[in-house]
Amino acid sequence: MSNTPRLAAAKRDWGHDESGCHVLHIDMDAFYASCEVARHPELRGKAVIIGTGTRSVVSAASYEARPYGINSAMPVSRARRLCPQGVFLPVDMHYYRSVSRRIFNEVFASVTDRIEQVSVDEGYMDVSSAMQQWSGPSEIGAWIRRQVWERFHVTCSVGIAANKLVAKMASTNAKPDGMLLIPKSMHASFVQIMPLRGIPGIGPSLERKLSQWGITSVADLARLGEEDVNRVVGSSTLGHTLFLAAKGMDERKLSTHTQEKSIGAERTFAQDTTDPARVNALLRQCSDEVASSLRKHALLARTITVKLRFADLSYVTKAHTLERPIDTASLIYPQAMALCRQIFSSSKHSDSDSPGAEDSTGGNANALPRAVRLAGVSASGLSRPEETPIQLTIDDLMPDDVNGALGSKRLSEAERTLDIIRSRYGKNSVHLGL
Repeated sequence: MSNTPRLAAAKRDWGHDESGCHVLHIDMDAFYASCEVARHPELRGKAVIIGTGTRSVVSAASYEARPYGINSAMPVSRARRLCPQGVFLPVDMHYYRSVSRRIFNEVFASVTDRIEQVSVDEGYMDVSSAMQQWSGPSEIGAWIRRQVWERFHVTCSVGIAANKLVAKMASTNAKPDGMLLIPKSMHASFVQIMPLRGIPGIGPSLERKLSQWGITSVADLARLGEEDVNRVVGSSTLGHTLFLAAKGMDERKLSTHTQEKSIGAERTFAQDTTDPARVNALLRQCSDEVASSLRKHALLARTITVKLRFADLSYVTKAHTLERPIDTASLIYPQAMALCRQIFSSSKHSDSDSPGAEDSTGGNANALPRAVRLAGVSASGLSRPEETPIQLTIDDLMPDDVNGALGSKRLSEAERTLDIIRSRYGKNSVHLGL
């Protein structure tokens, strides 16, 4: 469920020259909600909202729910107030992924194997190799939309262009259930009628930074030279990308074998908490889940990130990149705890409304300075063990039981033993005490 702005002026006929426009971006419309309506046809035409529970947030909503102001990440409690007649359903990721898998395998893959799946409900296709069997990209896009609807009763929107950036922006502005071809000669004109947030990757923070320099639209951005853009955003890499984007250009190629970028786990507390023991316990559980997933996928991680969402629904993330990659909870959890402490240390010094624990936690000096709603851990910088050089440390060469401590090698072996037990008796059958 995207909150990216769309322009009515963009949804028009931009021309019919398809030469060089071999990139398709396909985006399912309100995918989670559409999947639920597909298996419950009696819900068609109703405001379907995916998310239940007073502590949850909205994951998706049908188009019938959006006129009520429902959007993703909104607290379900607020969504119920805005749309009391809505049908609220729990998230069923197993079902949504199974439908997605069939759409990609049975529909997209029948056209070409040049597919980059970005998420469960969107992906890119390079159809240049399929032109011997099809009259043009528009015919392929129309066929895909028809097949997805007839087989799965889900609608999708298709953008057709010469690069990934414009194809994605085209599918966004074709929604819902539409298709938009942007000829190569019209790429610059198309992107330059957009607001800044119309370019994927420009969020509120970057938008504010640009607006401070008087840049309020893509057309404003397009008038700057590349060095000026670099100076405004403070990064030559980001500046180069934005300089090209403002002219409808994109150097990225399709990645048909995208390795998983991160593995994470997060949980929402039943009640907001300022108890550090409860937050640490949840971080330990998440660390264990992440480590287990890393080993299941035969991956090592070099960067650990902690995410905390607070009572007002704002959130903070903090990451640390390690010298050597890891895949065990016994190493991930201490990093997560350290990152959590750093977050709250910064909060104490920067939050003028909470100068100390005593002011915001009823006098409990050990309580956290801000109430936590959700906590999570993720691992990124992933690599395969056989492709990852690891420099041994002194600790690796020491006996396991020096000073009575269990060595890292034996801890790693213990966690792999837990994997075997969980595979036989269930993932909640045993937990690691850290």
